[in-house]
Amino acid sequence: MTGKELSIVFMGTPDFAVASLKGLVENGYNVKGVVTAPDKQAGRGQKLTESAVKKYALKENITVLQPEKLKDPGFIEDLRLLNADLQIVVAFRMLPEVIWNMPRLGTFNLHASLLPQYRGAAPLNWAVINGETKTGVTTFMIEHEIDTGKVLLQRECEIGMDDTVGDLHNRLMKIGAELVLETVEGIAEGSLKPVGQSELYNKNDIRPAPKLFKEDCKIDWTADAEKVRNLIRGLSPYPAAWANLVHTVTERTITCKIYLALPVISVETASPGTIDSDGESYLNVACANGWLEIKDIQLSGKKRLGTSDFLRGFRKISEFRFE
Repeated sequence: MTGKELSIVFMGTPDFAVASLKGLVENGYNVKGVVTAPDKQAGRGQKLTESAVKKYALKENITVLQPEKLKDPGFIEDLRLLNADLQIVVAFRMLPEVIWNMPRLGTFNLHASLLPQYRGAAPLNWAVINGETKTGVTTFMIEHEIDTGKVLLQRECEIGMDDTVGDLHNRLMKIGAELVLETVEGIAEGSLKPVGQSELYNKNDIRPAPKLFKEDCKIDWTADAEKVRNLIRGLSPYPAAWANLVHTVTERTITCKIYLALPVISVETASPGTIDSDGESYLNVACANGWLEIKDIQLSGKKRLGTSDFLRGFRKISEFRFE
């Protein structure tokens, strides 16, 4: 049997998932339906916004299911009626057993890490934040505990010194889409041999990738410069690292996001958060053991700007420090 003979239901929501769905559709696979998040209100006008996966599915005339609750009996019945041989999950919610155990060939997930490393909601962010030099994508069969099922296939990807999580997202999105197709074929042919994650790494060496909260994204200028730079890279462009600009006299505080910072070679030392700038072209900030040059910044409520444009509108930068 080939993968194109299988009836497939695809589950996903963001752009990262669209690449895999598009790969299936454009290569002639039988996608019977798509399950995605309900429409949400977004923007200043609070207009209902469709997920990226829904937009693509509707364009391709694919049946779309949008359950509020995955255990809703009506949704479960609609899913059964699609009669899928296989379900594929890419960037979606945690599934109850009644859902992932429904197809005769089961349900597999594409995860953006080399499992069992970086299990959790933010694997790409944490890999860059932790200064990893490689990561990858994994397909695995869904089981009871999240991200712990048997591994089907993996592909590695290098992380460059200057890569942001946005750069990595775009590369892994394409690699992941290719891996999904390969996994479907392997399942259809019966050629894949699932491997338990406990066989791949020592349990004590595993790094998690929990959901990011606002405090996780705050810059600690007392850390090493490279650690601060990795945090900025690992959160750019979303959700973005942030810090406070504090006036040295009045203590007036302005919150800002920082999207890009480069190391600065300097023998001078200063207390962490100290700003060095000519007021026109550069903005350097002291960390525990060195300096970083801020190249891309956004004040709260303002547009994201390159440093030169930012300094033209923020003339008194020398009166502030970062905290």
